[in-house]
Amino acid sequence: MDTISFDKLLFKTAFCCMACDGNIAQQEIAVIKSVCEKSPVLKYLNFEEEINSLISETNYKGKNFINEFFNALRSTDLSEEEELTLIDFAIQVIKADEHIEYSEIKFFKNIRHRLKVSDEKILERFPDIEQYLEQDIITDGFLDKITSQYFEAIELPQFDLISIADNSQDDKN
Repeated sequence: MDTISFDKLLFKTAFCCMACDGNIAQQEIAVIKSVCEKSPVLKYLNFEEEINSLISETNYKGKNFINEFFNALRSTDLSEEEELTLIDFAIQVIKADEHIEYSEIKFFKNIRHRLKVSDEKILERFPDIEQYLEQDIITDGFLDKITSQYFEAIELPQFDLISIADNSQDDKN
């Protein structure tokens, strides 16, 4: 399996959290762009190029794209701080459109259970996400089951590519 750099994994995590409910909201795009601009890890990333590359890959691979993301997440050796940064970015994107679907919480749980950081450390940093950590994934078999249920329940549409120029005009109005 190819290794993935932390910046690419972080960006892919945000993208997957945005797309996991089958809808890409403008608020989610704005949050990802804003976090990228402020992040020392992501500020030099070509946002439009990277996000459109992931959209194209999602459109081509469908659910297999998400499965590959889960595998990359599990196989990448991250520090506790990197895992907490990844969780922070994921939460910001999920909350961005102010409409949290259960599929997004289930998706977050799939992410969380592929990380090593303890629930205590997560809640210490993010005390308002306790519902995201409720224990309904107990074993690897159950994780496989809930992942399978996510894939059965979600239909990923063909997403349109994103033009930053179009979004900039919206921001000025």
